[in-house]
Amino acid sequence: MQVKRVVNIFNFVRAIEPRIPSITPEVLLETTRRQIDLVNRHNLPATFALQYDALIDPGYQALLRGSLDPRCEIAAWWEIVQPLVEKAGIEWRGRFPWDWHADVGFSTGYSPEERERLVDVYMADFRDNFGYYPRTVGSWFIDTHSLAYMADRYGIAASCNCKDQIGTDGYTLWGGYWNQGYYPSRRNAYLPAQDEAAQIPVPVFRMLGSDPIYQYDSGLQSRIQGVITLEPTYSVGGGDPAWVDWFLKIVGEEPCLAFSYAQAGQENSFTWNRFGEALSMQVERIAKLAREEKITVETMEQTGKWFRNRFKVTPATAVTATDDWKGEGRKTVWYNSRYYRVNMLWEHGDFRIRDIHLFDQGYADPCLVEPLRSSACEYDAPPLVDGFIWSGAETIAGIRVVDLAGSCGAVAVGAPDVREDAESGLAVFCSLAHGGRLEIRCGERVLSFRFVDAPRSMRPALAMTWQSGVPVPFVEIGRQSMKCIHKDFPYKVVSLEGRFEKTEDGNVILMVPDGGVFSISTLLHD
Repeated sequence: MQVKRVVNIFNFVRAIEPRIPSITPEVLLETTRRQIDLVNRHNLPATFALQYDALIDPGYQALLRGSLDPRCEIAAWWEIVQPLVEKAGIEWRGRFPWDWHADVGFSTGYSPEERERLVDVYMADFRDNFGYYPRTVGSWFIDTHSLAYMADRYGIAASCNCKDQIGTDGYTLWGGYWNQGYYPSRRNAYLPAQDEAAQIPVPVFRMLGSDPIYQYDSGLQSRIQGVITLEPTYSVGGGDPAWVDWFLKIVGEEPCLAFSYAQAGQENSFTWNRFGEALSMQVERIAKLAREEKITVETMEQTGKWFRNRFKVTPATAVTATDDWKGEGRKTVWYNSRYYRVNMLWEHGDFRIRDIHLFDQGYADPCLVEPLRSSACEYDAPPLVDGFIWSGAETIAGIRVVDLAGSCGAVAVGAPDVREDAESGLAVFCSLAHGGRLEIRCGERVLSFRFVDAPRSMRPALAMTWQSGVPVPFVEIGRQSMKCIHKDFPYKVVSLEGRFEKTEDGNVILMVPDGGVFSISTLLHD
C-alpha cells in the first residue's frame, strides 16, 4: 500500500439515556457487550470510549476487564455528566444526570479552571480503575483549553470530534478540516494550526464518515442539514450495504494524498436492536478489506501515534469520489491543507466549487476564555465561498466556469481526472464543453486554475455567486485582493495571477485570468 488507508472502529459508551425510558442501563450495557463480541469475533482492534458514568459503573468495569480483547483500547468519551461535575466540586446545572445541551453536557459550558478540575477527576478515576491514563479522548467537540490541558499534562495521543454539521443537536461545526485528521491550533481546536509551535501536538480525527457527495447539500433549502454518514443506525448511509461498499471503496482505493481515514462504530445509546445488524454488516466488510490488505484497522491510539511519527505539521489530504452510489453521475473532490479546504462538485454537466474555507491559527475558539451560556454552540472557519449557508431559493452559491465573450452563463465542465501530483499536491483535469480544458491544482498554500487550449472565441473565467441578501464577508474588492471580515476577524484573499472584478449587481465576483487563455487564480493565506 503506497499510502496508509486506515479505519478506526470507535464505540463510545454511556451508562444512562434519559431521553427514552425504554433505553435502560441494562439495554446500554448489553449493547456494549454485543459490540465487544462483534469485534472480538472478527479479530479486529477497536476503541471503546467511556463517558464518566460508564467509567465508574462496576458493570462496565467488569465487562471491559473480562471480555475486551487485549488488542482493543479503552479510551475516554468527553461528555460531562452530573457525578463528574459534583466530584469536581462544581454545581450541576443539567436537567438530567446527562444533559446534551452544549452549556452543560460539554466542556464548553465551564470556565477554564473548572475544565481542568473536570479533566483531573476523570483522569484520576480512569487510572484508579485501569492502572493508566487514557491515551485517546473523543467527543462531539472538546474545547481548546481542555484538549491542550489533556495533551500537556496527561500526554494523550489522539482525539476525535464530530463531522461538519449545521445545527444537529444544537451543535454546529462548519468549515473545518474535512474528514481525515489534523493538528489543532492552540487558539482553536476545531481548526488546524499553520505552525508547529502553535499547534496542540495531538491529532484530531473527524468522526462518523460523511458522504463526500451528498452530505454537504443535504437539507440545502430547508436550512436543516440531514445526516448521510457511516453511522449504522441510518438507513440512508451506514445501514445500506451498497452505500457502505461504495464508501469503503473510496477509503481503500481513491486518491487521498498523505493518508485515507474513516471512523466506523456507534454510540451505545442507539441500542443494539436498532443498529446491530447494520454494524455487523459493516464490520464483516471492514474485516474482509483488512485481510485483503486494502485497509488497516487500528485503535485510535495506534493511528494517533503513527500520525505523530509521520507528520510534524498537518499534512495535505484529499477525499475523492469519482463514482456516484446513486448512479446519477455526480463526482466530488475534497482537498485539505493546514491553510484551507476546497470542495468541487460535478453534476449533470454543472461544475461548482461549492466550498472554500480558510484556516488561521489566530481565529479563536469562541469559548477559549469564557464559558458558553447557551444551549447551542457554533465553531466555524473564515469563508471564501460557502455553498450551503450562502445558497437560497434563487441561487445555489458557488464558483463556476463562465465565458466572458458570451452571456457569462455557466460553461459545462467534463468529468474529472484526479491525480496525485508530486509538485502541486492534487491535480484535477477536465474538459470544457466549448473546447479546451480546465486544470485545477490544489497546493498547500495555493489553489490555481488554468484554462488550456480554449478557442479564440472564448474568454473563460470563474464567477462566484450567492443568494441575494445573504451576508457575505467581502468588505473591499480590489484587482489583486479581497479584504474580508467574518465575526469581527479580518482576513485577505490574494490573486497571484489574474484579477478580481465585482459586477454591477453586487452578487457576483469574477476571477478573470491573465491573457484570457491561461489562468492561475490563487488563494493565499495571509
